[in-house]
Amino acid sequence: MQQSTHGSADTGVPEVRTSGVPRVPPQARAQDVDRERGVEEGATRGEHTHSERPIPRPRLVQRASVRGQILDALRTALVAGELTPGEVYSAPALGERFGVSATPVREAMQQLALEGAVEVVPNRGFRVVERGARELAELAEVRALIEIPVMLRLARTVPAERWTALRPLAEATLRAASSGCRATYAESDRAFHRALFALSGNEQLVQIADDLHRRAQWPLVGGAPTARGRAELMADAAQHAALLDALIACDLDVLRALVGEHFGGAS
Repeated sequence: MQQSTHGSADTGVPEVRTSGVPRVPPQARAQDVDRERGVEEGATRGEHTHSERPIPRPRLVQRASVRGQILDALRTALVAGELTPGEVYSAPALGERFGVSATPVREAMQQLALEGAVEVVPNRGFRVVERGARELAELAEVRALIEIPVMLRLARTVPAERWTALRPLAEATLRAASSGCRATYAESDRAFHRALFALSGNEQLVQIADDLHRRAQWPLVGGAPTARGRAELMADAAQHAALLDALIACDLDVLRALVGEHFGGAS
């Protein structure tokens, strides 16, 4: 068997010929395989080699953005009473309402199903969950068990100036309440409470408290969008300023009474 060695004009790597058939040297083949494998595996795992540049995916970002906007819009419609408890809504119909395809609506509705706001109705769509006064009272009890001890602890440890910094958010809830719009007030109300519990430094607490708060804002069975009128929203918002006063003064008795009353209003 004759072997001949020639320099490759393209790579400069010698080629070994056996019986006139060119063969790639083993080390060159391994490099090619590793290079190809690095690209394939990197694409699968979302990793990049040193010689690659990240590939932007604008379509995925845009889709996630649309889904998030639809989720926010559905949450607003739910709190405002535009989505009636017990009624079934289809993704295509809601998509037409929002001017988008059914896909982001369906994905947003599935998120609401995970949160307990709606339930899936096979081949029809999503039914808004019917909630009664008992569930609202249970949510208020759970919130009190979690949040009152936290507020009492924060009142002892957080400097007064940190509470004072929350004044603008409390004032924003008063402006939102004056509009008489339940959905507008709901978002402003949660923003104040999120900022308050953020002072604990416990992100898990913030998320859990916000989830319970959101669920407490869902309408009851038979509840109209104006179930909580402007006067009631204003009274609820005024409690935020009173809460801050008690926290700044570290008046634990007043604070405990205010928080209990606040939860009693399902705010």
